[in-house]
Amino acid sequence: MEYAAAIIIMSLLSISLTVYDLRQQSVKLQRLVESHNSIMVTVCRNKEGFQELESHHLVPGDMVVLKEGKALLPCDAILISGQCIVNESMLTGESIPVTKTQLPQADNLKPWKMHCAEDYKKHVLFCGTEVIQTKGDDRGVVKAVVLQTGFNTAKGDLVRSILYPKPMNFRLYRDALRFLMCLIAFAAIGMIYTVCVFALNGEEAGEVVKKALDVITIAVPPALPAALTTGIIYTQRRLKKKGIFCISPQRINMCGQLNLICFDKTGTLTEDGLDLWGLLPSEGNCFQDVRRFPADHSLPWGPAFRAMVVCHSLIVLEGKIQGDPLDVKMFEATNWVIDDSSGHQIEGQRSTHATVIRPGPKANTASVEGITILHQFPFSSALQRMSVIAQETGGEKQVFTKGAPEMVATLCRAETVPSNFESKLLFYTAQGFRVIGLAYKSLQSGKQSTDLTREEVESDLTFLGLLIMENRLKRETKPVLEELSAAHIRSVMVTGDNIQTAVTVAKNAGMISPTNRVILVEANKIPGSFSASVTWKPLKENKTEDDGNLDSGSQTGRRIRLAAEPGQFHFAMSGKSYQVVAQYFSHLLPKLLLNATVFARMSPSQKSSLVEEFQKLDYFVGMCGDGANDCGALKVAHAGISLSEQEASVASPFTSRTPSIACVPELIREGRAALVTSFCMFKYMALYSTIQYLGVLLLYWQLNSFGNYQFLFQDLAITTVIGMTMSFTEAYPKLVPYRPPSQLVSPPLLLSVILNILFSLGMQILGFLMVQKQPWYSKTDIHSACLSVNNHVENSSSASSLGLHGVGGGDPTEVDNGYKSYENTTVWLLSTINCLIIALVFSKGKPFRQPIYTNYVFILVLVGQLGVCLFLVFADIDDLYSKMDLVCTPTTWRISMVMMLAVTLAVSFLVEEAIIENRALWLWLKKTFQYHSKSHYKRLQRVLEQDSAWPPLNETFSLDAVTVSVEEDMGGHSNPTFDSNEDAL
Repeated sequence: MEYAAAIIIMSLLSISLTVYDLRQQSVKLQRLVESHNSIMVTVCRNKEGFQELESHHLVPGDMVVLKEGKALLPCDAILISGQCIVNESMLTGESIPVTKTQLPQADNLKPWKMHCAEDYKKHVLFCGTEVIQTKGDDRGVVKAVVLQTGFNTAKGDLVRSILYPKPMNFRLYRDALRFLMCLIAFAAIGMIYTVCVFALNGEEAGEVVKKALDVITIAVPPALPAALTTGIIYTQRRLKKKGIFCISPQRINMCGQLNLICFDKTGTLTEDGLDLWGLLPSEGNCFQDVRRFPADHSLPWGPAFRAMVVCHSLIVLEGKIQGDPLDVKMFEATNWVIDDSSGHQIEGQRSTHATVIRPGPKANTASVEGITILHQFPFSSALQRMSVIAQETGGEKQVFTKGAPEMVATLCRAETVPSNFESKLLFYTAQGFRVIGLAYKSLQSGKQSTDLTREEVESDLTFLGLLIMENRLKRETKPVLEELSAAHIRSVMVTGDNIQTAVTVAKNAGMISPTNRVILVEANKIPGSFSASVTWKPLKENKTEDDGNLDSGSQTGRRIRLAAEPGQFHFAMSGKSYQVVAQYFSHLLPKLLLNATVFARMSPSQKSSLVEEFQKLDYFVGMCGDGANDCGALKVAHAGISLSEQEASVASPFTSRTPSIACVPELIREGRAALVTSFCMFKYMALYSTIQYLGVLLLYWQLNSFGNYQFLFQDLAITTVIGMTMSFTEAYPKLVPYRPPSQLVSPPLLLSVILNILFSLGMQILGFLMVQKQPWYSKTDIHSACLSVNNHVENSSSASSLGLHGVGGGDPTEVDNGYKSYENTTVWLLSTINCLIIALVFSKGKPFRQPIYTNYVFILVLVGQLGVCLFLVFADIDDLYSKMDLVCTPTTWRISMVMMLAVTLAVSFLVEEAIIENRALWLWLKKTFQYHSKSHYKRLQRVLEQDSAWPPLNETFSLDAVTVSVEEDMGGHSNPTFDSNEDAL
């Protein structure tokens, strides 16, 4: 009865711990979403007019009025009047305020999404984000129409992806089921054996069934789920102490298998804030002398200066300028100020809320009192630019555009773009500078700013020059990437920046060795046809004359040196080339991905697609980023790590409060430790249940078994306590250049389990047989040993010889429950202490976890349990022995048992260290038997090593086929908040 109760308690404990873990995640998730579920909103409906409603009553089509002040958005809505500044950090992990503008009016009948193209999300207010500032229209009202509610919103989609994540095809979880099936099969064999033994001995049918069912509870350990859950809980707590928060605990073990990490560049590898290095102005299609900052702080008044003053989306919030770090640095260099109290600006017959920029106290003398920003076309990562319409006080309206230089140049009149534009751009990007193109044009009066389309505004521009920003590497970037490289974990850069800048940063960070070649892969689709071509060519070396007295000793002043050694190369490609290759040259894509290190000008959906392509090659992919553009990739990666000040966001499974990639090796270390702990736990539980199982089957041969308290002692006092404390061992501080095994059925692990089962079986059978050959052994008199030794033969007459069911002990009132025997005592003591031996042997330390002696709690538990067990071996306390169903044996036999256990410990430890943990031996065996990894990327590497024509250099492949699919959708995690290339309209 007591043992049955213990089984129920342990099963309930396992269930409770699992439920507790799930409950913690659910509570955390609910806190992320509950804030916007029950707020009051002002709604305008046809019949009822304006009314206050609770947000859960909203339906698509309702018109919501946004009042002044901060407010959470309860739904997805499209802005139809006014302007909003919102904080989308809950969704994206990026705390930079985002400007939302009203939906532009259109004369055509196209759907609004199609009309706005990639820019549509700049008009959408997303559920769960916070409105921090509103600017009304001519009537001072900010209105939005509800698009989606609940799980149909952008946030709802992300929450649903957390609740029902994409199935992770992780071998450990598959093998765990196989492991349980093996234990059940093992138990079935034991049941058959039990039925045969007891039936042949004429036992009652009810007793036979009970004994057979006992075997299942013995063979399948009830404490296994609890032990595994506790390991994950402890790892989560350790990560939390290090500032890493997890909302998807099942991915922790997967972090131990990561062998490729994709990094965003700006704000992740490099500093979030950019330093303004200089301005390279252009006049009359010729570049002028570069103007350095802060040396040439006094910029002349002109279009380029005006562009720096107004071409941004900065806001003043609580007296502080906030917005994109690039915009902040550019604007601060002008010494102008934002006059946020400017109210309304009369434009024609309409009055609109506008931002006025005025000269600050330190500004140079300007010929105007101020400039008003009338309208914004916010930055779009797909369009790679932003524009504003501005008007000087008393002057004409002008358009100012800034963005990727290549993109801005295509929007300018050809005669205004300098002929040496490309070489100058290469000169600065090759040194790691971030370069921004500036352009402008004057607008004809008559048409309202808000009525102009983006295409009309961003055309026939005049090129103004290049703004040069210095983007320094973070201090910890290079050491972290070196640590990952030393651990044979591949690093890949996925950025929206220029390809030359990205390659230079990759070299400075150590992703690309100075002696390695960089091969640029350019793929182009021929417009109006189904043809495409891909070209491989060495990335240009920077041979342009020195310009602007760059600091030769600075980190960004290094020149590119490309080596010519064969076999050491890296591919670099742009998002456009990646998309063409994926669509037209899909057979080449896996080959390119094997050596591709830099992906530049990548859109959010392309980042997601890239991560999935790496996963198809059997890489375990991690993604580390800091902004909205990375959210899709963070979701589809095996482990997405968002660098955010938010404690937890729905943007990714892991969030690091410290904006540093130092969290990546930390997470991998903890993941490896957690994975090894899981394997140790599986091995220990397998051995513990097998040891108990073998002991019981041995005793069943004599129609005997362990007593209730013997079972309880092994299950509760030994195994449960060990299971709860074994996971306390922390991660080893150094990342070794290999990963722990990812499957339970690997040869070393199986060999370890099988050998230790054989050692345990051998020891138990040896004890079982040897005790029967002892001179003091008696099958019927369980007191013969101690009585004969102590010469108390006369006391034996009080014990009637009733076989196994007689009266035991010196007390005639004590009834033997049928478990007491010399075999029972011997087998139980050997098996109990054997459980402690395997716990010690299987508690792996280096190279993935700290040495076992650093787990003080576990060591104290083991020492305490060993002390209790040895006390039971050598104690002669009648009441204790009676309670534990033990019998007295001579001291010599007790010493013999201890010697058997010592030999088993020595053999187990020696085998584990000399064979199981001998990595050199297993590598030699693999080489001898020509075993090769089955991973797709490993097989592909072996094929390409034999291909002397790879990589092709200065070659072009063309494809002419009308059957090629031109579907633009790059796959990946589809979410309307983050995908720039939205095709399913």
